[in-house]
Amino acid sequence: MAQAVEDWYKQMPIITRTYLTAAIVTTVGCSLDIISPFNLCLHPTLVVKHYQFWRLITNFLFFRKMDLDFLFHMFFLARYCKLLEENSFRGRTADFLYMLLFGATFLTGTVLIGGMIPYLSESFAKIIFLSNSLTLMMVYVWSKQNPFIHMSFLGLFTFTAAYLPWVLLGFSVFVGASAWVDLLVCS
Repeated sequence: MAQAVEDWYKQMPIITRTYLTAAIVTTVGCSLDIISPFNLCLHPTLVVKHYQFWRLITNFLFFRKMDLDFLFHMFFLARYCKLLEENSFRGRTADFLYMLLFGATFLTGTVLIGGMIPYLSESFAKIIFLSNSLTLMMVYVWSKQNPFIHMSFLGLFTFTAAYLPWVLLGFSVFVGASAWVDLLVCS
């Protein structure tokens, strides 16, 4: 069993393996109170005035609580990030990294700009971790490249891959997560 997990882990492409490892280590570290989530969150004032630039990266590594939502996001991260890196970006690791950096920059910019718009600023100010959004972005890109693949969610119902981001949005809301975080990607 341990050998199978090790082989599965070693067969992952480098970007997927690195991001999955960093996300798990960060979330477990916060759950064990080794790392404070406050030191990881996206806080514009601390980034700009106190030069805490690591927050631009670390807010994509922390998935809040280790619960069912966390397990699903790790599964989708491992599966769809790997599928994108191995299929759509085969032999183009730098292009895949660039896509992730572009998506992370877009998500960060959306939250920062949305925080300055009246009537929306309260909703955007609550978004301090974008890890779920980046994972859903990868699922969204994969689903747009493979829209006709038939899928099943927990064996309850079937749908085509084009609707996968919306199914995951519904599931996240069902388990108590904020819809705003996922809607950043789905819209």
